[in-house]
Amino acid sequence: MIQLDEIKIELENLRPDLSDLAEALDVSGLREKVHILEEQTASPDFWNDPENSQKISRKISQMKDTIAAYEKLVGDHEDLLTMIEIANEENDESMLQDIRDSAEAFRSELEEQKLTTLLSGEYDPLNAIVTFHAGAGGTEAMDWAQMLYRMYTRWAERHQFRYKILDYLEGEEAGLKSASILIEGTNAYGYLKSESGVHRLVRVSPFDSSGRRHTSFASVEVIPEINDEIEVEINPDDLRVDTYRSSGAGGQHINKTDSAIRITHLPTGIVVACQNERSQHQNREVAMRMLKSKLLEIKEREQLDKIEDIKGDQKDNAWGSQIRSYVFMPYTLVKDHRTGYEVGNIGAVMDGDLDGFINAFLKSKSRAGENT
Repeated sequence: MIQLDEIKIELENLRPDLSDLAEALDVSGLREKVHILEEQTASPDFWNDPENSQKISRKISQMKDTIAAYEKLVGDHEDLLTMIEIANEENDESMLQDIRDSAEAFRSELEEQKLTTLLSGEYDPLNAIVTFHAGAGGTEAMDWAQMLYRMYTRWAERHQFRYKILDYLEGEEAGLKSASILIEGTNAYGYLKSESGVHRLVRVSPFDSSGRRHTSFASVEVIPEINDEIEVEINPDDLRVDTYRSSGAGGQHINKTDSAIRITHLPTGIVVACQNERSQHQNREVAMRMLKSKLLEIKEREQLDKIEDIKGDQKDNAWGSQIRSYVFMPYTLVKDHRTGYEVGNIGAVMDGDLDGFINAFLKSKSRAGENT
């Protein structure tokens, strides 16, 4: 069948891409590293140092996951070619749609794995803490902040990532004033770091009885959730810790006592908060982890030698630094101002279809790195 032959040619042409991916991932090197580390785990005194043993175990698991994902991709490629051969031999047209669907899924997975090779930052594999702040504009801006909150939680669900509310401050009439969520999954930070900045909305406001067009702003901040392997020294005298009563979108999981924690880092003015854990102690632990993550991210971004070098009130997402515009009226368009990537299907974007924007950003950064 002509259609099957076309798919076969396309798949055959992707063999070099598979080879390039194996080289970029260093699959053979990963196998050797796994072998060496597994030999270490067989040592009788390996578990005497729990912190180091857990660190090595996590490394082994991550490398095995990378190898397994690549090997599955190669297996899927060979299976598809075999299916095409069988369908041609038996002249079975009923297999055509299944082969088309499988080929599309293969191409999508190949592209996704190629993108992971662009995630070379030290913190890219970590979970991401995403914080939303409504800008000036009252209810309209708070509603926009909540729309962004929904967009990113839908993105997480599309990728089978888990998310957890850390802090949520509702707006007076609608939307939210601010919120923080933890998105858990391999490379969550690596993908989402491109989303930090100011997001601009243009639409006819549902809160305006005159039906006028409004422009609203909300900021999104993304930082990596640092793990226990990364040490960040913070002077306790530099902290102000406040407790308050939890409220917001946590439902039955919100503890309605004065267990919520707000921590202010006095030298920089950075404020973090957590209200969704079961106790004040747990909320404080999470808030401290958020603070350390934010300080570390600023230190790395500003190329500072020490955390103590961070001074002044940090305003990472100034209103002049908008990264993307979402236009609902008079036409529908979402455009990223850094890469020029744009999409007309705004409904899909608001339902979490952000991969095109993320991929365009990662590729542009990669090209910029090649030219330096």
